[in-house]
Amino acid sequence: MALLGTVHYGEDYDNAFWNGAQMVFGDGDGELFNRFTAALDVVAHELTHGVIEREAGLIYADQSGALNESLADVFGVMVKQHHFEQAAEEADWLIGEGLLTERVNGRALRSMANPGSAYDDPVLGKDPQPGHMDAFVNTASDNGGVHINSGIPNRAFYLAATRLGGFSWEAAGPVWFDALRDSRLARDADFATFAEITVRCAQQRFGADSPVMDAVRQAWVDVGVLR
Repeated sequence: MALLGTVHYGEDYDNAFWNGAQMVFGDGDGELFNRFTAALDVVAHELTHGVIEREAGLIYADQSGALNESLADVFGVMVKQHHFEQAAEEADWLIGEGLLTERVNGRALRSMANPGSAYDDPVLGKDPQPGHMDAFVNTASDNGGVHINSGIPNRAFYLAATRLGGFSWEAAGPVWFDALRDSRLARDADFATFAEITVRCAQQRFGADSPVMDAVRQAWVDVGVLR
């Protein structure tokens, strides 16, 4: 089966997306954004949306939509880290580094390590992502904040991966993939449901009271999803 992708989409198009059948990438306007194929993690992010659609069908709205976006970031960043052979502790945990032009005061589209710190620019505004449930954004825009509140589960994955050390795809990554494919993951799952599934998946794969299970649970506690 061929994987389709469209590049040079539109004219000065400032985005990339999965349309249900293929990946699509714009070239950016050259003022705020460079071409969207310049970032390996963004390419992998869009491809992961296809995987999520087929495996879990997470509804693209509210918390399930934010989980959808977060999972795409999680696997996107692991592809980048694997390509550069970076351990969790040495990686930058940025999504879309290199997409912002030199005119923009920012480093990337998102930061998984420190949500809300990727950019602060007079034109783009300040990165609105929270990293904790205390700052969860209730909004009707952005399909209920799917690109905003994804910062919370993003940071949970970062915390789990860095607490475990080594490469993110060795322990934390398999747990998140198991959770994505778990039959208990409903299409409208919220953060807490997904968090509990990751804990159970960590137990199933690595054992009860294993360092992996402990790290996964603590990561969700640290971002205010579990108690």
